[in-house]
Amino acid sequence: MNQGLAALLRQIGDTRLPPVDKWNPPHCGDSEMRIAADGTWFHQGTPIRRPEMVRLFSRILRREADGGYVLVTPVEKLDILVEDAPFVAVAVESEREGRDRRLGFRLNTGDAVIAGPENALRIEDGEAGPRPYVHVRAGLDALVARAPYYELVAWALEEEGDPPGLWSGGVFFPLGAM
Repeated sequence: MNQGLAALLRQIGDTRLPPVDKWNPPHCGDSEMRIAADGTWFHQGTPIRRPEMVRLFSRILRREADGGYVLVTPVEKLDILVEDAPFVAVAVESEREGRDRRLGFRLNTGDAVIAGPENALRIEDGEAGPRPYVHVRAGLDALVARAPYYELVAWALEEEGDPPGLWSGGVFFPLGAM
């Protein structure tokens, strides 16, 4: 097994997220936080420089039924502005080929996700070209950064599929825009 993917799988196994989907506290206002399109987290207009703080906040992030985002604890719920996707997939690891392939993504928060039935990879048309995303959890997506996207494209071209795409976790993901 690829050491990078093995490390991602261990990391996923070690991840215990709080049960934010079960918490329903009263709405308390605006957190004065935003996540920029490049994945940078801000509070009151100032970038949050401590990765540990970003990771902590990312674990209590939830997508609401109306499409908005909140930071939620057992006792309060605060709005947070998300410009594009709340996470960025900054690296990708691949194991095997063809239908047996598994793709693991490392996120800017230090978390990881394996593309498959629960974590779909999709491409959307953007003004500046394709915008690849991978589903992370409960309505939260990660924008796939340029370098890992180019790796995905290179692997897809090597496999010469029609349409170009990749398998991961038993699911075929076309790399064309939807």
